[in-house]
Amino acid sequence: MDRKALEKIALSVRSLSMDAVEAAKSGHPGLPLGAAEIGAVLFGEVLRLSPHDPAWINRDRFVLSAGHGSMWLYSLLHLAGFDLPLDEIKRFRQLGSKTPGHPEYGHTAGVETTTGPLGQGFANAVGMAIAQEMLAARFNTPEFPLIDHYVYALAGDGCLMEGVSAEAASLAGHLKLGRLIVFYDSNRITIEGETDLAFTEDVGARFSAYGWQVLEGDGYDMEGILSLVEKAKAERERPTLIILHTTIGKGAPNKAGSHEVHGAPLGPEEVKASKRRLGIPEDVQFYVAPEAYAYFEERRKAWRGEYDRWQRMFSEWARTYPEKKAEWDRFFGPVDLSKVSFPSFERGSKVATRKASGEVLKALAAGVPNLVGGSADLAPSNNTALPGYGDFSVEDRTGRTLHYGVREHAMGAVANGIALYGGLRTFCATFLVFSDYMRPPIRLAALMGLPVTYVFTHDSIFVGEDGPTHQPVEHLASLRAIPNLLVLRPGDAEETVLAWRLAMESSSTPVVLALSRQGLPVYEKPAAWEEDARRGAYVVKDCEGTPDVVVVATGSEVSLALAAAGEAEGRRVRVVSMLSRELFLSQDEAFRERIVPRDVRTVVVEAGVALGWEGFVARRDDLVTLDRFGLSGPGGQVAEALGLSKERVKQRIMGQ
Repeated sequence: MDRKALEKIALSVRSLSMDAVEAAKSGHPGLPLGAAEIGAVLFGEVLRLSPHDPAWINRDRFVLSAGHGSMWLYSLLHLAGFDLPLDEIKRFRQLGSKTPGHPEYGHTAGVETTTGPLGQGFANAVGMAIAQEMLAARFNTPEFPLIDHYVYALAGDGCLMEGVSAEAASLAGHLKLGRLIVFYDSNRITIEGETDLAFTEDVGARFSAYGWQVLEGDGYDMEGILSLVEKAKAERERPTLIILHTTIGKGAPNKAGSHEVHGAPLGPEEVKASKRRLGIPEDVQFYVAPEAYAYFEERRKAWRGEYDRWQRMFSEWARTYPEKKAEWDRFFGPVDLSKVSFPSFERGSKVATRKASGEVLKALAAGVPNLVGGSADLAPSNNTALPGYGDFSVEDRTGRTLHYGVREHAMGAVANGIALYGGLRTFCATFLVFSDYMRPPIRLAALMGLPVTYVFTHDSIFVGEDGPTHQPVEHLASLRAIPNLLVLRPGDAEETVLAWRLAMESSSTPVVLALSRQGLPVYEKPAAWEEDARRGAYVVKDCEGTPDVVVVATGSEVSLALAAAGEAEGRRVRVVSMLSRELFLSQDEAFRERIVPRDVRTVVVEAGVALGWEGFVARRDDLVTLDRFGLSGPGGQVAEALGLSKERVKQRIMGQ
């Protein structure tokens, strides 16, 4: 280890971070100043990276879970030679820069995931470690260890207070993810003050109880940090938490160790004083020690050598195992549905869409070998197990069904990590009402453009006897409010097949499947219904001539609308199944007008709140929706009691 060079790297991290935050008049200098030595050791000695090819599959993954300290990461990525020039460091937090306030996946080379909401990155790292184990088990051979890297993360006090990290850490310990190493930057400071205001637990004891190896050291003892990393890498049966004690804002003479340095610029005078103390030229902005650049120039040569050796190994592996190479190409290529034998359903039969989804999943598992996923302890209800393909476990790393336990929040964030890793398509599942527990990772999946599929069953008051705690009413509206999230609510088994097709075809949008608990009739449809349904809505049943009323329904309410329309004597009624409201609204005006003409009275039927449907109707009375919580009782009786009935829909069609 070249200690002097690493000291210059740490110095440069502090210099760049101070000046960038000061220039932006915004940011979080505390972590970059306090954890600079950790970064120098990690990027200078530990990580296997590939700045010239940031997507190299066998790179070490590094996640900055404490995303507010983004300048720490940007400084190191710049020094390491990623496509992040100094001019972008100077534009920190400015519109259009590659250095946004918190790291953003797909925006800055070398950033593995979008972080900022505390604890999410920690759980993403767990997902990456799971994905690594899955792919290594499938593709590694004794002589060709294609996937043999590590997953690292840096978390702070805030990350470890958030419940999502606790859920994810528990799962990681259970699964013995030995290639996962998390650094805990323990500076004992939060925005409000010292952590003992609200956080006095023994974190090490907690993680030991989770089944982690726990190591501890000084965040400024670089030789010690490197030694702890070697101990972590030698432990293959347990993930490792390395607790490193640091001083937030180290180097700032008047603010170090104070909560004031966490999330505000140091100020011009404190910057000057800090530079004097650290030995940084006071009259130079964005100073980088020449030794730091020189060190990483040599480091990149070593990284390139490792990269080239791996490429040669990969070529030899491909020649030796052509069948595995063909499978590799399929894993890392676009989803191919040509080998999927999708199920068919008899029209007139009655099938819950959750059960239809289960049948589709079986077909997808057979035809899409890189599809993996699971449920938050609800697989029998969600119909999301993949029978015949094993459970992912310590004993079987090739298993494709994940058992998340009752950990919805971690499940969502872990699924994001799996999707970010590459090579796998993933889904996760729970009841729709519990999507609230995982809203943050759903939002982040949409922000990052990750094609995660969410199977949310028991999607309405028809859940029945479990009562209002389990009967979602506001959840569809809540999910539809998230940009770049495709919410699909199929009305029968055939629409469920299409919904899954759309989900699997998606490459940059997460997809929600909202599915019924109760059986639903498989209704008759026009011959070419799928073409329009792919655009969000289609006419299920039409009338002669111009309709008097268009009934727009979703999910289980489509069959309700069809039943009511069949009894609306004297009215020309068109029934529309709106598989996705937002997808429909994104279409051109001509299509929208063809399906739901503006000059025809429209009635909307959905077992959820009215929010978002107001623009479809001229009178609020034509919204047959639910703007209250449900009731406990048999589903059909609950619906009647709340006015979600065939009779009420019929009355609205008739204008009564």
